[in-house]
Amino acid sequence: MSDFDAIDSLLAAVGPEAGLPSPQVRQELRERARLSKAQVARALGVSPSTVAGWESGRDPVGEMRTKYAYLLDGLAAKFATDTAPVTPPAAEPAVAQPPAAAESPPASPAPEEGGEGDEVEVLAVPEPCVLCGGMARTRVAGFAQHLDPAGCQAAAAAPDKPTAPPSPPETAPARKPSSHASRTTTRPSERSRGPARRAFQEPSGPVDLIAQAVQAALAEHHGDVEAATAALLKRAIPDAMRLLDETRKGARYDVIAHPWIPDILKKQTSRGADQIWEARPKWTRRELPPGAHEVTALDINGAYLSALKTHLPLGQLEHSAGLPHDRRRAGVHLITPPVWEHEQVLPNPIGNRDEPGPLWVTEPTLRLLLRLSGPKYALCAPPEIHESYTSGATENLLEKFRIALKDARDTAIEQGDEVTLEYVKAMYSKFVSTMGESNYNRELYRPDWMHIIRSQAFANLWLKALKAHDEGLMVVRVMGTDELHVTGDWRGVFPEGRGVTEVKVKDTYTAGAGTAGHTGTEGEGEEG
Repeated sequence: MSDFDAIDSLLAAVGPEAGLPSPQVRQELRERARLSKAQVARALGVSPSTVAGWESGRDPVGEMRTKYAYLLDGLAAKFATDTAPVTPPAAEPAVAQPPAAAESPPASPAPEEGGEGDEVEVLAVPEPCVLCGGMARTRVAGFAQHLDPAGCQAAAAAPDKPTAPPSPPETAPARKPSSHASRTTTRPSERSRGPARRAFQEPSGPVDLIAQAVQAALAEHHGDVEAATAALLKRAIPDAMRLLDETRKGARYDVIAHPWIPDILKKQTSRGADQIWEARPKWTRRELPPGAHEVTALDINGAYLSALKTHLPLGQLEHSAGLPHDRRRAGVHLITPPVWEHEQVLPNPIGNRDEPGPLWVTEPTLRLLLRLSGPKYALCAPPEIHESYTSGATENLLEKFRIALKDARDTAIEQGDEVTLEYVKAMYSKFVSTMGESNYNRELYRPDWMHIIRSQAFANLWLKALKAHDEGLMVVRVMGTDELHVTGDWRGVFPEGRGVTEVKVKDTYTAGAGTAGHTGTEGEGEEG
């Protein structure tokens, strides 16, 4: 490129920004053209959830804004000269079915993502489906939905068809998320056809995406491991979002990616924190029995990766007060925690908190306290719930995403592939840390998810401390997401290794009378 070409490029970049129509018009133009968000995303080189964000009010910038404006201008010009009536678009298919699968008879409806908090309820009185607005006779994860996508497609293809009478006043219908909230591309999947019931219909699966990215980076940098790793770490966030979109294909739920957020989940100052307490443990046993003790500092592998399996709210959070805990919903809760009387041998489940009184906690912290107050453990009184912000939830929302990362991680460990190992670690750790108020990930704004996943990691660590205590080990320290210090035969309690269900030795030291002690570390990082 000559100097004048470079100057021309700069002048072009400084020109006025391309104009964009309103978000509603953007969506109408796409739907009138019978284009899916996935088709638009592929043409522009972005993810479908990015397109969803543009249709909810966010604006692209730079060259991407110019490309998007060019597409919308072209659609508007086409329809300005096209006076023929346009057939309303059918619902977007979640994933293209292979010809053989398409010819197979549909299997009977059954939950695709099972697990606690994901039950299908049969409604005595139909309620509006959150996806198409038609009347549905089933509710999943707190939302009325058609289990058979043909029901949604039929309703979308005939929007003027009168629906069934609304529910009587005594039956509260499931709320449809507000129209301004953007969604990811997940639609109710077509029921799995035939006996195979495969989650992914494309020849390349999520793990292949990870392997292909690593191979491409190594090829681009001529086998330079350090340069390839650095390049992969820089693109970990967009690659994680692409992987999420891939693993959400065939899922039955729409997920609101940019919902309205209550003030308690917003930062109080530009550099401050919000009001959510994550219950991060930072505890050291005050007194040890007489004598010297050999202590092993254990490192919990892939703490955030394991924490992706947690109850996450699907839709916009809704406020409630004075209601008991509903296990089918998840969110954040204002509670008065119970008195903890076991501080000498186990940390407080809500972490180190000096101020008494109510505080906002996440779903994992509340569920942990309720579990510990139950008859199995009876370690404390139940927490008092004052108010909550919750939505219908499922524990398996990110399960396919988690398994894809775990499988890639396991393979990398087996093959001694440190490039893939660092890449996978960056994908899941940055995915968690940037879904709040971050400039690095604008495709997903769920600070409630961020707090819930982090708190789940802390709750998982606390439960490992409880297991160690119950198995006769002495718990000496519990720190951060992944650090557990114990004395005794820990190998009889925890398997050793690098897998996510295993632990590895981080340090060993002697503590007790006549020893210098050990300060240790706080386990801030996430191991690969």
